[in-house]
Amino acid sequence: METQQELEWGEAQKIVLSENLVATAKQQLLFLAEIDRNRGLYDDGPLLHIAIYRYKYCWLPLLAKHIESPVTENPLVVPLDCEWIWHCHRLNPVRYKTDCMELYGRRLGNSNVLSSTQGTSKEESEKIWDSMYPSEPYELVGPNNHSLQGFAENFLEAKQSTTNYDLISAVKRQNTFFYQVSRPYWKEDTFLEGAVARYKGFLHLIKRNKEMRINRFSVPTYDIDLIWHSHQLHPVSYCNDLVAIMGKVLQHDDTDSDRTKGQKLDVGFSETTAQWEETFGSRYWKAGAMYRGSPPSPLTVDKYKIVDSHHYSSAPSNNTNQNLIQLPQKLLVQVMLEIVDVRNLPSGHKGKLLVSFNKKQEDVFFNTKKQLRISSKTRGKQVAVFQCESNGELLLELISRPSFNFRGLKLAKVLGKTSINLEDLQNVASKLPIEKWLDLTCTANWSKPISIRIGLSLTPPVSAPYKLHFVSMLPFKKSYFSFLLPRRFQQFKCWTNINVVNEASNRIINIQTGNLSTEKTKSSINKKVIGRTASGKTHLLAELKGTVCSMENSNWMLQIKKTGDEDKRLFELFELTGTRNVTLILSIDSLFYY
Repeated sequence: METQQELEWGEAQKIVLSENLVATAKQQLLFLAEIDRNRGLYDDGPLLHIAIYRYKYCWLPLLAKHIESPVTENPLVVPLDCEWIWHCHRLNPVRYKTDCMELYGRRLGNSNVLSSTQGTSKEESEKIWDSMYPSEPYELVGPNNHSLQGFAENFLEAKQSTTNYDLISAVKRQNTFFYQVSRPYWKEDTFLEGAVARYKGFLHLIKRNKEMRINRFSVPTYDIDLIWHSHQLHPVSYCNDLVAIMGKVLQHDDTDSDRTKGQKLDVGFSETTAQWEETFGSRYWKAGAMYRGSPPSPLTVDKYKIVDSHHYSSAPSNNTNQNLIQLPQKLLVQVMLEIVDVRNLPSGHKGKLLVSFNKKQEDVFFNTKKQLRISSKTRGKQVAVFQCESNGELLLELISRPSFNFRGLKLAKVLGKTSINLEDLQNVASKLPIEKWLDLTCTANWSKPISIRIGLSLTPPVSAPYKLHFVSMLPFKKSYFSFLLPRRFQQFKCWTNINVVNEASNRIINIQTGNLSTEKTKSSINKKVIGRTASGKTHLLAELKGTVCSMENSNWMLQIKKTGDEDKRLFELFELTGTRNVTLILSIDSLFYY
């Protein structure tokens, strides 16, 4: 940053926020994940309408009473459905404040109130709720809740006045937000601390616009927006802080979602980016904080219709085979890279400049070479976004190409090279985007070394997902390889050999499956899964009896629960039971779990 830009950034960081927004953001992410598991609260259907009714006629009056005089010694725990509507209402801070003042004569804050995902005193809160609303259950979300079937007869008579704010539209505007902020690194302190610093910078820009009477629609990146939401979830503190910062309560306008080029959102983001980079001298984009695209299609099968109850079965406590399959641990980062400028080019240089980049070491996730234009030398900017392993070096080469190729000859020339050690920059670049000049090791001796200015941002490293493929082989008769197996497994009549390979097509597991038929089991066929390690040693991993697949020496059991046609879509329902309960729905085109 230049001196004036450093002063501006320092001034922005002096902004005082009265809440711990890192802690609030973490709690918000937990809550949004829980709402995402109860997707009926997203849709404009009976569940959402009941939740809005309960929020307006049950929760708000109870909250107002609690704020006036605490109704419980412990913090009051808000029911999940009411908390979701309250969450969306507070994200319009001006309207929420107006509604509270008109209905209750005061702002209803969240002091001495706990989220449903924190509810250590939920039983006490439930008793208070039941005493005030005996015909309306405390918990709404659940497969057997009678409020979902007969809510009309259980509704309270709405005698008191309430808000007419369009809460259904408010919910719809928020139902895709969690997808944008749901990746694991969003929970990391360094990422969120950087987001708070950037939120202060965002408020500083809006304050400057107000002082200069510039009417600009400022658009946040998603890390800034998460912190902005977190601030608004403390409605009293938010109002007080914003009045102190800029003399008024800042409205949160989330009504525009059209990202088409030239529309309000696109223009606002471009102007915010330009103002940020001019004011602070740093990149506005940040790795992991940009728009991910539209969320994937949600699960269409209603889990409450097909899951009757959860049954936890006892499982062997012996963990002999728990770590039988050892997979290498890899850490993954998302990288954003921009080549901002170049200096000290040889005098008289002509031609087009670009920078190629690739990982110096072998990388499972990024094994190609890509190119970027230099922003200062072209119209517009070009930013690369990619994922790679968190270690190793990124090799950059400055390449000069003539404006025209002579008779198809490739006359590109490498002017210089440099490299970036990702591990060295991780702590800094995962908090805030960095900019720095890098001197190149040049192929010729010039008076000054050529330098390129880069903008770089990394996400905090997280465990990389494993991508395994089942490669099915043709069935073999027992005689072909029964010598590989212990005698007790040679009673299998027909075998299928399956290899499990990773992204690099290296075999991780070899599985042989077969049908077991003996005199005792002529009326039924049992299936067993046997794993064979690289040393040739075999292990009985699982056995299928009827509809239950038990994992040998493991805490897990897989059971086929139901096969059917839900809304004319074929599906199979499985339940994986062990240290936690996981329901798997295998449809004709996707596999879902919750």
